[in-house]
Amino acid sequence: MKQLLQLLEDDATLSTAQLAALAGMSEEETRAAVAQYEKDQIILGYKAIVDWDRTQRESVTALIEVQVTPQRGNGFDRVAERIYQYDEVESVYLMSGAFDLTVIISGRTLKEVATFVSQKLSTLEGVTSTATHFILKKYKEKHLIFPVREEQEERFVLE
Repeated sequence: MKQLLQLLEDDATLSTAQLAALAGMSEEETRAAVAQYEKDQIILGYKAIVDWDRTQRESVTALIEVQVTPQRGNGFDRVAERIYQYDEVESVYLMSGAFDLTVIISGRTLKEVATFVSQKLSTLEGVTSTATHFILKKYKEKHLIFPVREEQEERFVLE
């Protein structure tokens, strides 16, 4: 069954027939296993990884290091829960090391991200400091390599 999960994580577009063949299962067993994984929340969802730089959509992604004061009885969970409720937040991770939480957010502009950090994130009870790092270019995400884009040369025609 772990093989089935790995196959889905690698390529969620595989059909039930393809998954069954690759996992050495029947199609009915495959359908039932996937349905059970979804019910048990082992499979949380299916997402496409999009190279937004190849589209007309403008966006900025930032990784924010957050230091927090853990709460008695809840540790970091209560603060993390408040943070992940915001629509701008894509991911939240508890970390070891120099800071406590990593927060990944996206916005349309640098100013939009900065406003989120200064007005929403840093003002939350329990948050003691933040450090924001803007992602300049993605090379690889979820095991997928972003193809190198050939920059178009601008040509000027003088008459």
